[in-house]
Amino acid sequence: MATRRVPDRVAVFAHVPDQAEGAHQFVPAGLLDREKAATDQRTVSFAYGTRYVKRPEAFEVDPLALNLAKARENPGTRRYPLPAVGEFGGIRDAAPDAWGRRVIEAQLHAAPNSLDEFTYLLEAGSDRVGALDVRERLDTPPRQAAGNMLGLPYLLQAAAAVEAGEPIPANLLPYLGGAPSAGGARPKASVRDEQGVLWLAKFPAKNDAYNLAIVEAGALELARAAGLTVPPVRIIAVGDHPVLLIRRFDRFWAPAGQPLTAMARGYDTEPQEGFTEGRIPQVSALTLMACPEMESIAKGYKDLAQTIREQVHPQCIARDNEELFARMVLNIFVTNDDDHLRNHAFSYDAQLQGWRLSPLYDVVPRPSASQERRLHLSVGTQGKLATLDNAMSEFAAFVPDRPAALGVIRRVWGAVRSWKTVFEAQGATPSLIRILEQAIRPLNEIASAKLEHELRRTI
Repeated sequence: MATRRVPDRVAVFAHVPDQAEGAHQFVPAGLLDREKAATDQRTVSFAYGTRYVKRPEAFEVDPLALNLAKARENPGTRRYPLPAVGEFGGIRDAAPDAWGRRVIEAQLHAAPNSLDEFTYLLEAGSDRVGALDVRERLDTPPRQAAGNMLGLPYLLQAAAAVEAGEPIPANLLPYLGGAPSAGGARPKASVRDEQGVLWLAKFPAKNDAYNLAIVEAGALELARAAGLTVPPVRIIAVGDHPVLLIRRFDRFWAPAGQPLTAMARGYDTEPQEGFTEGRIPQVSALTLMACPEMESIAKGYKDLAQTIREQVHPQCIARDNEELFARMVLNIFVTNDDDHLRNHAFSYDAQLQGWRLSPLYDVVPRPSASQERRLHLSVGTQGKLATLDNAMSEFAAFVPDRPAALGVIRRVWGAVRSWKTVFEAQGATPSLIRILEQAIRPLNEIASAKLEHELRRTI
């Protein structure tokens, strides 16, 4: 295959509710350049477009490294990543993850991890997470990549070829359009339903020992029952394969050019006459914490709570930190140790002009024979130890007082106590229930006798 020419400058676009034009549309936000540093290493720089910074609906490409107020004071000035991070987190969040990279490599007949980072950025397509797009030039059109539900059988075949490391049959290549932008390591793609609404479709992997679609759907429904913010989910059968569908919460429907109502969630809106699709900017917790990927293992929920106090819109801080505490408690109950900083995110509220905790995603109970379990993020003064006592050791980082913290735990516990009914409603078989019994823990396994007594006490 001929060597691909990779540009040293690419255009970054932002999808905005343009009320003046009466359209939800991409507009040029700025230019991302790759430069040669003094050490002969490559670095990147970014400059906002002078017209973009004047837009009232403009949002920051990177909330920490690319401040819009500073750009308005000095139009056209090139900015560099924060020294501790080394890259623009907001743009990193628009890049494909492990699965998306595998799809791109398969499409381009490239070896694993052999492509230039700008190539991965450019090939991710315009249906990527959030409201950014990266294109080769300012006049390059968007790629409307996601297919529809009718193409799912072919999409599964193409995804299976990618997973197996086999060549993708030419007739299946068109069906992979919505796959490069999907995050995580497991097979998935974005697809549109009959109304045009965008969903994330998660496919079974070849080495799955049990039905992970039911496991994840059940966990999300448990979270919903506990009062957490969860997008709509459903499971469909594609031939013999269960596919989990999760409504994309970074999209909304509104009159052309109008922003989403303040504090609303995009998945609560539906297409109707005169409405068009808007996009909600998203950043990972890594980005809002200015945390390098390699250092995330040392972070904890308390650090994330502090970031919420510092970076989230004031109207959302108390609610978001209480929800974060509830998510940590849920993860302890269900043994979800995939709670790393890429699996926590923030959504931009265009009306408030500030960030808020995104809806919950990627909650997958993991069966374990171990009595002592740990989460990925630190829980409390005993580090990552997944117990409610450890969670309570630093409750003041999340809620006003101890009774409030106990109330959150009781609420989550109240939902988890009915977990078998919830999972059976999603189609869990008796054998799957037996597997989940090794993941979802009773109160007495994760709370000391004293704390258990306190939680059971009627108030």
